[in-house]
Formats: sequence, C-alpha cells, structure tokens
Amino acid sequence: MKKRYVFLIAAIIGMLLASGCSGFQSSGADSGKITLKLFHRWPKEPEKSFFEEAVKEFEDSHPDISIQTEAVLNDSYKDKIKVMLGTSQPPDIYFSWSDEFAKKIIRGGRALDLTSYYQDDQTWSSQLLTSQIEPFSDDGKTYGVPWQMASKEFFYNRDIFKKLKLSPPKTWDELIHASKVLKENGYTPVAFGAKATWAISHYIGTLNQRLVDEKTREKDYHTKNASFTDKGYIEALAKFQELSPYFTKHVNSVDHEYVRQQFKSGKAGMIYAETSEIKLVNGAVNLGLFPFPDIAGQKGSSDMLTGAPEGFMISSKTKHPKEAMAFLKFLTSKQMGEKLVKDVGKFSPVKGTANKGNADDNQLEAVESLNKAKGMVAWFDMDADPEIVDAYLTNVQKMLEGGMTPEQVMKDVQKAAKSK
Repeated sequence: MKKRYVFLIAAIIGMLLASGCSGFQSSGADSGKITLKLFHRWPKEPEKSFFEEAVKEFEDSHPDISIQTEAVLNDSYKDKIKVMLGTSQPPDIYFSWSDEFAKKIIRGGRALDLTSYYQDDQTWSSQLLTSQIEPFSDDGKTYGVPWQMASKEFFYNRDIFKKLKLSPPKTWDELIHASKVLKENGYTPVAFGAKATWAISHYIGTLNQRLVDEKTREKDYHTKNASFTDKGYIEALAKFQELSPYFTKHVNSVDHEYVRQQFKSGKAGMIYAETSEIKLVNGAVNLGLFPFPDIAGQKGSSDMLTGAPEGFMISSKTKHPKEAMAFLKFLTSKQMGEKLVKDVGKFSPVKGTANKGNADDNQLEAVESLNKAKGMVAWFDMDADPEIVDAYLTNVQKMLEGGMTPEQVMKDVQKAAKSK
C-alpha cells in the first residue's frame, strides 16, 4: 500500500511538471473548453496588461474558449518562435514581424492561409489598411493579421532647438549642422545606442533606401543573386559614419532604452525613434517630429517611410482555426484598436482608431504620415537574409569603434551574399 501511495504521488508530480514545461500560462482553462495557445513578445508593461485584459474580455464573450499565454522579450522571441514552430504542438496563435520574417515562416508551411477569412468577412477586413496587410502576403495569399503599425521619425526637443535657434533639419547637411551646434553647447546631439544591433538596422535600412535605387536594393535583399556591389551601399555607411561623432558616448555599450531616457531627461537634442514611442516620451520633453532628411543625390523617394506592421499568424497545425481567427478579429476590432492607441501608445492598422479623443497632436501627425506615405521600407533586419544582416550589423558595430571602413564592411557583406 505504501509503495502504491508513493507511486501515485510521484505520478501526480510528474504530470504537474509536464503541464508546466511549455511556459504557457492558463487564464483559467476548464475541462471541456477549447484551449488556444497564444505566444507573443511583450512580457512587460504596458503591453502585458493590454493582452491580459484582451484575453479576459474575449473569454468572457466566448465561454467555450480558453487562451493560454506565453510571452518573452524581443531578442529571445526571435529564436524561441523558430524552435516552437518546429515542434508537433506549436502555439495556435503567434506574433510575427512582417515581410521576410513572415515569408520564411510561410514558405516553411507553418502559417495558415487566412485568405478566405479576409474574403468572407469584408466588414472586418475592409477596416484594415491595405498597406499593412500586404507585408503578410505571399504569392497572392494572406497569412497574417496586422496588429500594430509603426514608422521611424526623428524626435527632437523643441525647447532645446528654440534655445539654440535651430530649425528641424530638412536636409542631411542641416542635420549635421544642428548636431554640431548641439554638441558645442554641451548636449548629446543624437541619442543612439548600438548594443542591440536592430537599432543599427533602422538607420542602415533608411540610408540604403535613400542611396540605392529600389530595383537594385530589392534584388540584393530578396534574391539569391544578391551582390551588394552598388556604390550606394558604401555611401550609406559613409553617411552613418559621418553622423557617428554626434551619437551617445560608448555607443556600442548602451541600448535603446538607455538613450531614450537620455533624450527624455533633456540631455540629448534628437533621437531616431519609432512612432510607437511617442507615448513613452510625451510629457518629459516638449516633443517635435521631423522626417529623415533628404540627402543630396539620393536615388530613393523621401515619401517612403522606414517601418512595418507587426501582427499575428495562426499555425498551420492548429486544430481550432475558426476559434483562433475569432480571437484575431477581436484583437483587431475598432474597440481594441482605440484601446491600443490610448493605453499602449501603439497605432492600430484599423482605420480611424487614432483620434483627438485618444491621441495627441504628435501621434496624429505620425498616423497622418503613415497614411500618406508612398510606401514602407521594412526593417532591414527583418527584410534581408539573416546571414547578410548579421554580416552587416556586426561589422557596422566595429565601424562605429573605428575598426573598419565602409568599404571593408561591404566586402564582408558581399562574401556573405556569395555564400548563399
């Protein structure tokens, strides 16, 4: 009897450990309910509470569905989602960046084709901006649902600019001039941290778009015939190098959160940031925005914005596609889109969700720029081949420390491209 009792206890402990090993947190699943697993990249506030409240509200209106959630931070997510999608029980719903990141998942057969859901429910799908849906599409089919959209803008401290009699730069030469004046007066001209290389990619992506013609850039980013021999790539790195003396000190040792705080504290005049960060800066400084300046001789349009939507995909292995899609429709309803803007400060791709009732003038200006943009230039680290991106960004870190020239960086990038 005693041995039987010990065996029973051991079996119970084993089951408990097994049930917890996935990392998914249940919101209160009951026997008989359909259980969906949701995986995203926001374990911190304010997004954490947004998703918790969204899940609870959805469950309240769908008592037959329970959602278990797991969230890990950005860099960990990139690796973990690849592993999880290769298992026999991947999450039913998972976050995805758009463009090449999403398309790799699609080509791997791990994303459910959602085209019919878009076609069958025009009331829902027509409220989404078409420009934000396309980056989740491949070969005429749609595999993802955009949840938030963002672009890059230069933020500047209006009070500092006024004090130093500076105007928001419209050209690259004006940006360099403003940076010199800021530095001469004891300010960090451009708050920037390159410890996490994605921050570098946002500058590189923008500069490449401006200085390399679109056809060449698209070929190098998206085909096996990539060469990266266009002189515009070297010019882009040279421009980045020209701006580097005005970056935050010890640039490779500090991250984006640190330099955003540097800007908020009034120690820096400018920061190249995502429009979703406006809410995080508002109130700390008298904030103004200006687009990335024009560069003499640029080949790319100034009407293109660096940025991309982020959203969710459904596993091709899910046993509950209709229920998973019901949650994504709820997450991208007008009600939740307005809540996203108000509570989190991110912009929803649902039309009309940013308004004077939940957004300030800077946020409305950012949304207007997104709506008017000729097109979007995807985040470089999510748009090009990972090995090419790695060769680019790790070498640019060395360039920032004076260890490499633009020409040397591009030689390594070209080697990575040839090895594909």
